[in-house]
Amino acid sequence: MEESQTNGSNEPEITEEERAKRPDALSGCTGPSSREARSEETTIGTKRPDALSGMVFHAMQMMAGTLLSRILGLIREMLTAALFGATRQLDAFFVAYTIANLSRQLLAEGALSASFVPVFSRSLAADGCERARRLSNEALSILILGCSAVIAAGVLLAPAIVDIMAPGFAPAERALAIALSRAMFPFLILVSVGALAMGVLNSMGSFFIPAVAPAVSNLAYILFLFATRKHLSVWNLAFAVLIGGLFHMLLQLCWCSKLKMPLRPAVPRKNDAQLRSMMALFLPYAAGLSLNQLNPVISRMLGSFLSAGSISVLTYADRVLQLPLGLFVITISQAVLPMLSRQDPNKTAEFRDFARDAIRFNLFVILPVAVGLAAVSGEIVHILFYRGAFSEWAWKATSTALSLYALGLPGMASNTIIMRAIYARRMPRAAVMVTGVTVCVNLGASVLLMRSFGYAGLAAASAAAFTSAAIFAARLLSRSIGEKLSILEVKWLFRLVPPLLLLAAFLFALKFFAPYPKSSGVALRLMWLLAAAGGGASVYAASTVLARCPEWKWIKGAVAKKRS
Repeated sequence: MEESQTNGSNEPEITEEERAKRPDALSGCTGPSSREARSEETTIGTKRPDALSGMVFHAMQMMAGTLLSRILGLIREMLTAALFGATRQLDAFFVAYTIANLSRQLLAEGALSASFVPVFSRSLAADGCERARRLSNEALSILILGCSAVIAAGVLLAPAIVDIMAPGFAPAERALAIALSRAMFPFLILVSVGALAMGVLNSMGSFFIPAVAPAVSNLAYILFLFATRKHLSVWNLAFAVLIGGLFHMLLQLCWCSKLKMPLRPAVPRKNDAQLRSMMALFLPYAAGLSLNQLNPVISRMLGSFLSAGSISVLTYADRVLQLPLGLFVITISQAVLPMLSRQDPNKTAEFRDFARDAIRFNLFVILPVAVGLAAVSGEIVHILFYRGAFSEWAWKATSTALSLYALGLPGMASNTIIMRAIYARRMPRAAVMVTGVTVCVNLGASVLLMRSFGYAGLAAASAAAFTSAAIFAARLLSRSIGEKLSILEVKWLFRLVPPLLLLAAFLFALKFFAPYPKSSGVALRLMWLLAAAGGGASVYAASTVLARCPEWKWIKGAVAKKRS
C-alpha cells in the first residue's frame, strides 16, 4: 500500500473537472465542496506549507478512535480475566482466536487493504464516484467468495491447524480448540467486509469512524458477556467475538451508505483492468504478510509446551502493549507516511534526513512509554486484571511478560518507520528479508530461552526479534541510500538519555517512598497510577524542553499550523 502512495512529480495534475468528481468526507459523492478544494491542495500537492496540519488532524482523529478502542479492549480483557482467569480452557480459546485473528490480519487488514486502497483511490480521483463504486462492489463480490472458500478450508483443516499451533495440548484441550476454531472462522468474512469498507472510507477522507469501529466491536463483546454471565462457558467468548465482528462491519457499511458509497455485491467483469490490478497486487502482499504472521504462531505453539496458563499470560501482556502500540507507534507512522511518500527517493540526502528525523521522533515518543511500562508493569497488571479467577501467579507472570515486551517497543517503533521508507524506495525484497529476520530471530531465541525462562523467554525473544529487525532494516535502507542513517548520534542521545534516566528515577522513587496501595480500593490505586503517569510525563516533558530536544519544534510547528 505504501508503495502506491506517491505524490509530487509522479502524480498527474488534477483538473477542476476531476476535482468535481472527488468525494467529500462529509457529504459523500455529491460533488465538490470548499472543504474538498482545500483538502486537495493539502494532500495532493506539496506546495501548501500547511500540509502537515492535515496529517496531524487525521492522526488526532485516529488517535481518538484508537484510544477509545484500546480502553474498551483493556476492559474486555479485564472482564475475560475476571471470569476465566488463566486456565487451559482459556488457552484453547486463545489458540482458536489466534487462528481467526491471523486470517483477519493477513487477509482483511493486510493484503486486502494494501491491494484495494491504492487502486480504489486512483479510480476515485481519475474516474469519479460511479466508477469507484462499481470497483468496490466488484471487489466485495470477490471478497465474499474468497472468504467463503477460506472459511470452508479452515473448518476442514482445523484439526491440522490446531496441531501446528498447539502441539502440546492434551486430547481434551485439542478437541475444544478445534471446535472453537470452527465456530469462529466466520469472523473472517465479517472483518474482511469491514476492512473493505474502511478502505473506502479512508480513501474518501473519513478516518474517525473506521478508527472507532473496533471500539464498537469491543463494546458489543463486553455487553454480550455481561448479558450471558449467568450461563458462563468458554463458548460465550466465541459468540462474543462473532457479535463484535458483526457490529464492526455494520457500522462501517452504514457510514459508507451515508457518504453515498454503498457496498453491494456486483458481478465482477473479466476485462476490468483495475480489478485485475488489485488482484495482481493481492498475492504478493499476502505472501509477504503471511511470513510476518508466523510470530504470534511461534509464541502460541511453543507456549503450549509450557505450564498451564502460559499462553494466557502472554496474551494478557500483549493486550496491554497494544494500547501504546496503537496510540503512538501506529498513529505516528500513519501520519508520517504521506510525508515520506512525498520525498523523492532519488534525492538521497533529503530522503535520509527525513527518514532519520521521523525515526527519531517516533523514538522520542515511544522510549518514555517503554520505560514507564517496564517500571510499573506490576501495578498496571494488578489494577487491570487482579480480581476474580485471576491468581497471584497470573499477576506476576503477566507483569514479567509485559516488562519484557516493553523492551521491544523502540524496535517496533523504529521498524515501522523504516519499513515505510523501504516501501517508498520500492524495495520489496528488502521488506521480505526484514520480515524473515524477525521470524528467524524470534524462533531461535524462543527455543533457546524458553528452556530456562519459560513464558518470560518467549516474551524476551519477541523483544529481541523486533529490535534485531529494526537494526537489519536500517542497514538495508542505508545501503540503498548509500549513506548512513546516523539515527543514534551522540549529540541526539546526549539530549534524550538524561530525561529518560530522570523519568526512571522518578518512577522508582515514587514506588519506594509512596508504594502502590494494592490492598486499597480501585479509586486509590487508579489515582496512584495516574500520578505515576502524569508525574512521569511532566518530568520527561520538562527535561526534554530544557535539553532543547529538536522534536519539540515538530510538535509546536504542527500545533501552530493546525490552529492557522
